[in-house]
Amino acid sequence: MDDSFGLGSFQLKEHFKSKKEVLSQATIFVYCPPELAKTIGQVVEDYSFDIVVNDYSITDFTKKVVCHYQSSDLTKAERKFLVKATEYGAWVEPLVSYLDDRLGYTEVRLLHSSYFLHQKAFSILSHKKTQVIKRLLDIISSIALLILTLPFSLLTMLLIKIESPGPILFKQNRTGQYNIEFEVLKFRSMQNDAEKNGAQWASKNDVRVTKVGKFIRKTRIDEIPQLINVIKGEMSIIGPRPEREVFIEDLEKEIPYYRFRHAVKPGVTGLAQVKYPYGASIEDAVWKHKYDIYYIKHHSLILDIKILFLTVKTVLFGMGR
Repeated sequence: MDDSFGLGSFQLKEHFKSKKEVLSQATIFVYCPPELAKTIGQVVEDYSFDIVVNDYSITDFTKKVVCHYQSSDLTKAERKFLVKATEYGAWVEPLVSYLDDRLGYTEVRLLHSSYFLHQKAFSILSHKKTQVIKRLLDIISSIALLILTLPFSLLTMLLIKIESPGPILFKQNRTGQYNIEFEVLKFRSMQNDAEKNGAQWASKNDVRVTKVGKFIRKTRIDEIPQLINVIKGEMSIIGPRPEREVFIEDLEKEIPYYRFRHAVKPGVTGLAQVKYPYGASIEDAVWKHKYDIYYIKHHSLILDIKILFLTVKTVLFGMGR
């Protein structure tokens, strides 16, 4: 087929650095409105696989992976090309969905409204049965965990009281599902006057953290009281971590569709917490958002179980904050 569209093509090498190899090394052919080709080019520079953009000269579609981005803005002839690719054996799907499967997180720099407008693709949002099962598991798991961790909780309460003055429990407003604020509970891990100068990000080696606090944060014992939030229905065992509104207002200016994470209940633990190391910056928040959006889109009981196992590993080996 002649390149009659006059859009040209370019090829970029991925230099994606991660602990896991990407699922395959096949070249990906991407088709998008010409004005968006540069945007895609800038994003895929971070990847290790080859991507060819807007090459309409292909005639052999055998075993080809063809992705489209904002296909509604393509011309009739360009959309016909994609249909023909499907007819002749190419694997055709939206670019962001393909990258979800290949990378294990959602490329938020390429998100646009149509990604969120197919609610049936988000089983956790559209299937009432999924929501009921998740809620039942939350209640059963929370009660069981509160009983099992009671000795650790009692010891933690005693040590907090001995080390520093102030309340045992730390209470703070966080934004939950549907942007409704609630009061999150944690064992206090910082000095009582930690925010006398106003709200600020918690850092990895925060000087405000007490000796007991350092240990319970690293083992995530400080999160145990949040099981009460789960029983009350304000949180889930697994989901995006709840953030403070003062930070959300800044983050949503920098991160596309940041508030979509509030479509589900926040979690005591989550995919972002077990897949991405602790961080307290805009860049860290972007990476965690990639995993949060992926979790909401691809939620399943199996994924929840995997996250729980990874969380246990984090606790046992002290890999937390």
